[in-house]
Amino acid sequence: MKALILAAGRSTRIAPVSGGSPKPLLRIAGETILARNLRWLAEQGLRQVWINLHFRPEEIRTAVGDGSRFGLLVRYVREPEILGTAGAVRNLASEWEDTFLVVYGDNLVRMDLQALVRFHRERRAIVSVAVYDSRRHPHTGIAGGLVKLAPDGRIEEFCEHAAVARSPLVNAGIYVLEPEVVAEIPFGQFYDFGQDLFPRLLAAERGLYGHIMSGYCLGLDTAESYEKAIELIERGEVQLS
Repeated sequence: MKALILAAGRSTRIAPVSGGSPKPLLRIAGETILARNLRWLAEQGLRQVWINLHFRPEEIRTAVGDGSRFGLLVRYVREPEILGTAGAVRNLASEWEDTFLVVYGDNLVRMDLQALVRFHRERRAIVSVAVYDSRRHPHTGIAGGLVKLAPDGRIEEFCEHAAVARSPLVNAGIYVLEPEVVAEIPFGQFYDFGQDLFPRLLAAERGLYGHIMSGYCLGLDTAESYEKAIELIERGEVQLS
C-alpha cells in the first residue's frame, strides 16, 4: 500500500512556534512531526510514501531525503499552486492502482492502521475516515470536521466547521481510499476532502465510512494546539513512540 503525506500548506497560523518552517517540520519532544509519522508508517508496514510540497519545499526534501533511514521509499511532487487535500491526490492519479492511504502532515496521530484497512475492506468502502471520540481520546481540539455515524459505520453527516456540535466524533485526518474515488476529483484545481469531495460522495450515497480509532490525535496547526500537545505529553496522557 502506498501513502500520500500532505505537506504543502503555508504554515501561517503556526509560524510563531515553527519559526516560519513548514508545519510538518515542527518539533515535538526533539523530533519533527514528519519524521515521527514516517517512522510510524514504516512500523505499520508501508514501504512507499509520496509527499506533496509547496511551501519551502527544499527544507522538507533536505530533512527527509529518500526515506531510507525510515525504511521507506519517499518520493516528492511539487505543486506550483496549492491543489488542496483532494486535489493533491488527483495530481498523482497514475500512482493509485490499489487501495491507498492519505495522512495529514500536520497531525500527529497514532492508531492501528491495519484495523482501519480491515474495516474499510469489510464494508467495501470507497473511502474510510479515521475518527476519534473527543470525549475519550487525547486531542488538541484543532483537527478536522465533525462526523456522524450510522451503527454500521457509514457516515451520515460530515460537518467541516466543528462549531455545530452535532457529534463528539472528529475527523483525524487519515483516510483509506480506493482508486475509483480519484475520478471524482477534478484535475488541476483546488479541491478539498472535507469541503468538496466528502459532501459530494454523501449526496451520491457512495461508500463513505468512519472508523473509530484507538490512540490519540494531535492536530498541530496553531500555537495554541502546539501548547496543548506539549501539555498532554508532559502530563503523560500521550505516550510518544
